[in-house]
Amino acid sequence: MPRLLRGRALLLACGLIAGAFVLAGGVVNRVGAGLPTRTDDVRAFEGLGTWVDVYDYVPGFPEGGGRPPVSVQSIDDMDAVGVKTLYLQAAQDDTRITGATVAPKLLGAFLRRAHARGIRVVAWYLPKFSDIPADLRRITALARFRSGGERFDGIALDIEWTQGVPDPATRNAALVRLTKRARRVVDDRPLGAIVLDPVLLEDVNPKYWPRFPWKQVAGAFDVWLPMTYWTNRETASGFRDGFVYADENIRRVRKRVGDADAAVHPIGGIANQASTDDYRGFVRAAQRRDAIGWSVYDFNTTTSAVWPWLRGR
Repeated sequence: MPRLLRGRALLLACGLIAGAFVLAGGVVNRVGAGLPTRTDDVRAFEGLGTWVDVYDYVPGFPEGGGRPPVSVQSIDDMDAVGVKTLYLQAAQDDTRITGATVAPKLLGAFLRRAHARGIRVVAWYLPKFSDIPADLRRITALARFRSGGERFDGIALDIEWTQGVPDPATRNAALVRLTKRARRVVDDRPLGAIVLDPVLLEDVNPKYWPRFPWKQVAGAFDVWLPMTYWTNRETASGFRDGFVYADENIRRVRKRVGDADAAVHPIGGIANQASTDDYRGFVRAAQRRDAIGWSVYDFNTTTSAVWPWLRGR
């Protein structure tokens, strides 16, 4: 029986009042009212991270063909520049992938090499919301994935796809439904929400995802990873600045989810469009706002010269 289930059985046996919050073994158990279970152990998302998607490491995905630019051996380079967590796209809704995860042998090789180097691995997936059972099947596969006794240190959902369910209200309902189910599947590991940044949703393009259900899904997620891509903003807006954009979005995320102490890990970018000042400002904002970590999208486009700035030096 998983540790969480044993914990729940013990709490019920002790007759604790439904709805109480109990800290046990690093896990926050929410009993009653059908609420999902969260964990307070968010170490998988702490410190400097880096991102790799299927287009950079899975054969058959790179544009124009050819060998993927990121390989298992790239893990050694990540270790050398101080990366603490690899955010790896480990599942994809794509006809080129026949199973619930990316090629298991390749995925396992990345996972084992990273752990051997002391690098944590968070598996991420982009749900489409038009087929909740299919999305949940892939998330479940990530939660159950094992290779040489190793498993992912955390799971994250990339919440940005709108084309599958154009109606915002219907999409919001699907998102709430999926996140509650995903929370139970992930069990005692941290679940992250890779979200569109509030400035984009509220100031830049309010029609992109109206009335995003921040508080309705807040109970399911342990960490928030806003995509603070200042390089996508116009200079005239005042937001094409690594510090300003990250600082404002971290502040707004915590306000939207109703938790001033929410664990936030901002994602900056895009790497090959950013300046050195941007990197320095981005890290300064993350530290100023007490973010638990930070990263820039993505590893393949981050040059060796900027890693010292990303390490906060």
